[in-house]
Amino acid sequence: MIVVTGAAGFIGSNLIKKLNAENFNNIVAVDKFDNPLKNQNIQDCTLQATIDREVFFQWAYKNAEAIEFVFHLGARTDTLETDESIFKELNINYSQSIWKLCVEEQIPLIYASSAATYGDGSLGFSVNLKTLDQLKPLNAYGWSKHEFDLWAISQDRQPFYWAGLKFFNVYGQDEEHKGKMASMVYQMEQQILNYGKVQLFKSYRPEYGHGEQKRDFIHVSEVCDLMYGKMLRRKYSGIFNVGTKKATSFNDMAYELFEKHNLKPQIEYINMPDSIKDKYQYFTEAE
Repeated sequence: MIVVTGAAGFIGSNLIKKLNAENFNNIVAVDKFDNPLKNQNIQDCTLQATIDREVFFQWAYKNAEAIEFVFHLGARTDTLETDESIFKELNINYSQSIWKLCVEEQIPLIYASSAATYGDGSLGFSVNLKTLDQLKPLNAYGWSKHEFDLWAISQDRQPFYWAGLKFFNVYGQDEEHKGKMASMVYQMEQQILNYGKVQLFKSYRPEYGHGEQKRDFIHVSEVCDLMYGKMLRRKYSGIFNVGTKKATSFNDMAYELFEKHNLKPQIEYINMPDSIKDKYQYFTEAE
């Protein structure tokens, strides 16, 4: 059996579809399953079982011998959430329990980290375990992912194979349920389809023009292909970037989307809320 946490989520549901396409159908989907729109992401998937995250560990220790791999993609991903206790419970404590399960039962593990751990990018976007503790994420979500990365590399007992994946800006199908947390690609396309224009935040740093903030955009299919390959090979344990190594500005991405829909570009630059001005990543690019 292959366990996928965050199974009904954006990346989790796409991974399950990838696994099904490769004839891996003995999949245990773990999630809260309390969002009907989100649950639609896996309604046509072939699954062995669906298990609520609250009772997962009770089930897992009883069935550990049958678990061949764990993809831990479940997390609280709201970058605007300020209640650190939520991140402590879901992104740190729960992840530590997943890790301990995989150590005790010798189950290989892939877990989701994030490019949000790199903060303002002043230390670059390269995974360097010697300087990992120097990173300063800009929000509570990024800190929670960073704290777990630091905890993982400090452990004497590790799964025989493990990989922490720092996802950059993933976009693609089945992210509708994420609302404001959906990728900028999705949000821009919805603005174009509904209003014929795109709204982008103004820049408050002189080195970036309005809309010239840049992200390393990567399609979810590429992310799932990579995870699938790592599951099969299981060669190198550690923390890895998952990006394209090429940053694209919001303006350029918007122009591409307008061209896709054969529309004249209309971009409006709006004020950035004060609450996120000091927490905003102006640039990400995987090294």
